Amino acid sequence: MPSEIPSDSYDYVVVGGGTAGAVVAARLTEDPDVTVCVVEAGPSDVGDDNILRLDRWMALLESGYDWDYPVEPQVNGNSFMRHARAKVLGGCSSHNSCIAFWAPAEDLDEWGALGCAGWSAADCFPLYQRLETNDAPGDHHGRSGPVTIRTVPPKDPCGAALLEACMAAGIPTTPFNTGTTVVRGAHWFQINSRPDGTRSSASVSYLHPVLGKRPNLEVRTGLQARRLLFDDDGDGPAPTGRRCTGVEYLRPDTIHTGAVTARREVIVACGAIDSPKLLMLSGIGPAGHLRDCGVAVRVDSPGVGSHLQDHPEGVIMWEAKQPMVTSSTQWWEIGIFADTEPGLDRPDLMFHYGSVPFDMNTYRRGYPTTDNAFCLTPNVTRARSMGTVRLRSRDFRDKPKVDPRYFTHEHDIRVMTYGLRLAREIAAQAPMAEWAGAELAPGPDATTDEELFAYIRETHNTVYHPAGTVRMGAPDDAGSPLDPQLRVKGVAGLRVADASVMPFLPAVNPCITTMMIGEKCADLIRAT
Repeated sequence: MPSEIPSDSYDYVVVGGGTAGAVVAARLTEDPDVTVCVVEAGPSDVGDDNILRLDRWMALLESGYDWDYPVEPQVNGNSFMRHARAKVLGGCSSHNSCIAFWAPAEDLDEWGALGCAGWSAADCFPLYQRLETNDAPGDHHGRSGPVTIRTVPPKDPCGAALLEACMAAGIPTTPFNTGTTVVRGAHWFQINSRPDGTRSSASVSYLHPVLGKRPNLEVRTGLQARRLLFDDDGDGPAPTGRRCTGVEYLRPDTIHTGAVTARREVIVACGAIDSPKLLMLSGIGPAGHLRDCGVAVRVDSPGVGSHLQDHPEGVIMWEAKQPMVTSSTQWWEIGIFADTEPGLDRPDLMFHYGSVPFDMNTYRRGYPTTDNAFCLTPNVTRARSMGTVRLRSRDFRDKPKVDPRYFTHEHDIRVMTYGLRLAREIAAQAPMAEWAGAELAPGPDATTDEELFAYIRETHNTVYHPAGTVRMGAPDDAGSPLDPQLRVKGVAGLRVADASVMPFLPAVNPCITTMMIGEKCADLIRAT
């Protein structure tokens, strides 16, 4: 590569304007003396109703706004499955269903106990409060933050019947985000969406209000990162004290290369798949794998791209006896939590209720479908199957190898099959008698553990929650690429801020926690 590439210089460069990156950039530029450049591969979401209208979110899957990563062939899972990763300003907060949760206090306290000092619930809950304007009761909630969080209005009669059925099945109606973890309960979700249906994504909430108003903030879209730049600007072994100085990117013409440099720090915020990819392309990762791909090793960091964790998701679908709703906030408006064994302090099973057919993986396998259906999607909240993200080659244009290794741990199989049976139990309760018609998938003939898992194995999906691939840990933990300040071990001037930093994936939808990570990262930087 040419060594002399024209570049611009800023105090901080944020690579990825997504769920955490947008937060970091907005918070740092609250100081008018600090300059920040955001480098984002996707387009802007400003004025784009395909992105901004939350009720359109399902159309974004496998669209031009999606990196659309296929998974590697799965020994025990659905090899056809794809990981949607947003290619747009705001990242996955511009692409998802905007289900809004504070992480359970028990999960955050476990983060702290694992060596991540400063990340306990007592440390993190004030950051949730800072970022939100929440309509739910409770003194712990924020009322003036940038992110609008509101409770879904109970307008879906099938959903209302479902909550009654949950009560009949021993699952009480319990509001979420009260400060107490719901181990067994169901309710209408909270969502980060404005009352007019505009998603309250990280870009809408943090960047839109300041775009064009802060001369110290520049957001550049349509620029795909090629590699990180370092002060030695060489391909050989890294000297002690190496500093990250910027990022090299492909210009929108897809031919020419540009760069931006950072006088203070670079913050990688590309998400749980693309952050490890960029680090590995830049020589930070498992040494053997990097050498196999022809990448010179800067830092041998075996944890980069390892410990991939996700929420695997099944589906059970019924034909509806009555017409389903024709409008919705985002079509997935109720959550159900359950414990599959006694003594748990956190749920190990969660369902999303959908007022639409979800036949993305069932129809191709021969299961019937209909336009008028509802479904429950059991997912494993603390999956024990761990996967990897690896380079396909040294070419940044190649999609990475994403291998979640779904259902390679017996725990995940047990929880998922339990979930299918519990879903049937809920649907069989009297309040659902006027709604639940024929079971379309997997169908009533699938009853044994073997039959239920055979169905899951070929039709399961994901809740699109990859995490943990550049996890933080204690400073002396060789398996954690980051320290608790989100700094990349072995180099200077480089941090990571997105879901990849999570020591493990929380039991709930992680989008708001990823925004919280952005808030925390900005605080850590400002404290230096």
